[in-house]
Amino acid sequence: MLEKYLPILIFLGIAAGFGCLLLALGYVLGPRKPNAEKESSYECGFEPFEESRMKFDVRYYLVAILFIVFDLETALLVPFAVGFKGLPYFAWGAVLAVFLPILVVGFIYEWGKGALEWD
Repeated sequence: MLEKYLPILIFLGIAAGFGCLLLALGYVLGPRKPNAEKESSYECGFEPFEESRMKFDVRYYLVAILFIVFDLETALLVPFAVGFKGLPYFAWGAVLAVFLPILVVGFIYEWGKGALEWD
């Protein structure tokens, strides 16, 4: 059994060794010229004026959830719509009773929280 996997293990070992060798060479031979400008934090060309651990607005997360809702809808309903003529009734039931209600609940939640209003 080991004879079948031995070439794969050897290949993975050589690849890991080569990767570690290249990282070590870059660390040893790479230029190091630190200065204050390189080591300062960068924020759009300006000096940072707030702490990096500030809290994000909830709308950021709501927009992310909204993107996931529509992304899933597109990614999973387009193949369903392309081959809908040959699908059994079980597939229709699964989509209509499970998948679409979850998307609708997510959309209603987003709408209720005001994520669709751009102020």
